[in-house]
Amino acid sequence: MAFYSEEQTEDYLFKIVLIGDSAVGKSNLLARFARDEFYPNSKSTIGVEFQTQKMDIDGKEIKAQIWDTAGQERFRAVTSAYYRGAVGALLVYDISRRQTFESIGRWLNELHTHSDMNVVTILIGNKTDLKDVREVTTEEGKTLAEAQGLFFMETSALDSSNVTAAFETVVKEIYGILSRKVFQSQELKKQDVGNGRTVVLQADTIEQDKMSRRWCCS
Repeated sequence: MAFYSEEQTEDYLFKIVLIGDSAVGKSNLLARFARDEFYPNSKSTIGVEFQTQKMDIDGKEIKAQIWDTAGQERFRAVTSAYYRGAVGALLVYDISRRQTFESIGRWLNELHTHSDMNVVTILIGNKTDLKDVREVTTEEGKTLAEAQGLFFMETSALDSSNVTAAFETVVKEIYGILSRKVFQSQELKKQDVGNGRTVVLQADTIEQDKMSRRWCCS
């Protein structure tokens, strides 16, 4: 997993991607989180757009660079390059359209193909305001997330439900993994002082730690 650090200011920059089928509400999730805005007549994203949002965690300024990717099939070859360097992902489906839920496996495959396997990923069931026409149950979402080792949350960009919590979950988990990685590196270096050994952290150690912290909520 790659991390970007601005050492002079002790800030961190995390690249996070929003992925999922077209019209599941990715752009409005970002608009609600970054600007507290909602666009009922928003058009489908063309290609890729991104916005940087600042958060404070443990006194550190975290900059989340959130990339909003187009869900249309014709743009997938263009957007695949933008997965590179991502350390977090929000995988979004529309609870009122089962087809978007059935596409989750394909999006996961694409994410894993073009990015690090250890990307912190949360499965998002969006548009809970459309509960009267729901086609995907909360339990189905939780079950899929558990099977794939993902965080899970249901949101509504329209009424703001869980939107901030979803983004913060990903950013805080990334920061937590980074903090533990730095701590482990420092401890290993202390043990190897003077012997000239090179310290290497194994990815599976980070993955095991990450998997132990999964949770689901509705």
